[in-house]
Amino acid sequence: MAADEDTASAFRTLCVALATHLQSAGYALCEPPILQNAAIFFDSGEDIRSRLYLTSDQSGADYCLRPEYTIPVCRHYLASAAAGAPAAFSYCGPVFRFRNDGPSEFLQAGLENFGRLDREAADAEILGLALEAVAAVGLNDLSLRIGDASLFRALLDALDLSPQWRRRIIRGYAQDHAQAKALDAIFAAGSNGTTHDHTGVLAALEGTDPQGARALVEDLLAIAGISTVGGRSAGEIAERFLEQAALKSGADFPVQQRKLIEAFLAIEADPDRASAQMRALTRGAGLDLSVVLDRFDARLGFMAAQGLDISAFAFAARFVRNLDYYTGFVFEAHDRGGSHEKPVVGGGRYDGLLQSLGAPQEIPAVGAAIWVERLRPSIMTPAE
Repeated sequence: MAADEDTASAFRTLCVALATHLQSAGYALCEPPILQNAAIFFDSGEDIRSRLYLTSDQSGADYCLRPEYTIPVCRHYLASAAAGAPAAFSYCGPVFRFRNDGPSEFLQAGLENFGRLDREAADAEILGLALEAVAAVGLNDLSLRIGDASLFRALLDALDLSPQWRRRIIRGYAQDHAQAKALDAIFAAGSNGTTHDHTGVLAALEGTDPQGARALVEDLLAIAGISTVGGRSAGEIAERFLEQAALKSGADFPVQQRKLIEAFLAIEADPDRASAQMRALTRGAGLDLSVVLDRFDARLGFMAAQGLDISAFAFAARFVRNLDYYTGFVFEAHDRGGSHEKPVVGGGRYDGLLQSLGAPQEIPAVGAAIWVERLRPSIMTPAE
């Protein structure tokens, strides 16, 4: 029991140290309510959606215990006088989501930065501050992995794919944060991701106009008394069926385009070498990704200016994180000396999230989370 009390005390001390460090960097402390509207997390990805702790009030409204901080902090920002302008917030407190490998209530610290148009500089600042915060409590031996979802999206845009194929590839790419879904599975048109046979529905949808097809699926769901499935609305389910019908009736995916996508996702090196490889690959294919690659290189420059050792970073074109709202730069830092396989720090850019939460237009946003429990007790001595 004494050991448990000592660990709890160490965690409390650690939280105070992390919060103090982040606030001293100009990130105001934000503590959103623990009870949140459940619907706002349904589009965050299966990793969040399937592990919510749900409840409802007497009116039937659905709520959940706060599963993470980013979306609640976004809502706090949008409700504040600073909405639409640059602002920075930090947090440190409990979050709640079901886990097989540990307590379902755990501590998370972090920071979010909104409204800055100098995106690459803001990305570098968030990464630098997050690493500084854990270094301030004694953890310096980290391995860092980075990626950039905007690079892959730019490649797909340059290939001029159909909307259905583009959505399918992006969704498959994002399904597994450790390694992108196997391309063989992504390119297997006609499968809707389940073992159920929907060929009759798909055949009925082929050749129909999109509006009529959507209405047909929504009517079928209404007749069955289904309004949502796994957090997806009837309209979203209808869109998925429409996509499957379009892919089922379309031609096979072009071989050369598939080879290019495979080669791109296979790039893994230090960031500078990876940039050169991506430029050579796309230039050789007659594609111009110079704008997004220039932004990638500019971000590296800002990171170097923060004193970060870029050559020690590992870049992987296939690297994604397990939340669907990330749209650009992403990163994870792992403790080299720890026993935990999961990251100690993770984050990235999510420019589209605030608009999906009600902002009138897209607002640049980037943030990082620190998993307090993954910091080793043996090094929980804040720097003097």
